[in-house]
Amino acid sequence: QVQLVESGGGLVQPGGSLRLSCVASGSISSINRMGWSRQSPGKQRELVAAIFSGGRAIYGDPVKGRFTISRDNAKNTVYLQMNSLKPEDTADYYCHADIRSSTGGPYYRYWGQGTQVTVSS
Repeated sequence: QVQLVESGGGLVQPGGSLRLSCVASGSISSINRMGWSRQSPGKQRELVAAIFSGGRAIYGDPVKGRFTISRDNAKNTVYLQMNSLKPEDTADYYCHADIRSSTGGPYYRYWGQGTQVTVSS
């Protein structure tokens, strides 16, 4: 069984920073893409950022220049450094990872339970 656990969410003032972490654990053979999506009430879930095993990263337009995604392959962990936060960044943030199980087979996308980020004064 594979599990993703996020941490680091909370309340922050506009202009502030937060760092999210997500650790993948369980029967893991390899991890390809890892990333973050977010969803706020009444809106569709949107991609925030993703990073591939080789280090290439992609970002959603609303966060370009403010957020940075990184990963530690040895720890099966992905991070999201969020700077210059705005009220419109308020959402539940979900980690995802494309993982091949130690039992073999194709990559499957797993999701975490989510962590709440609130940007408000």
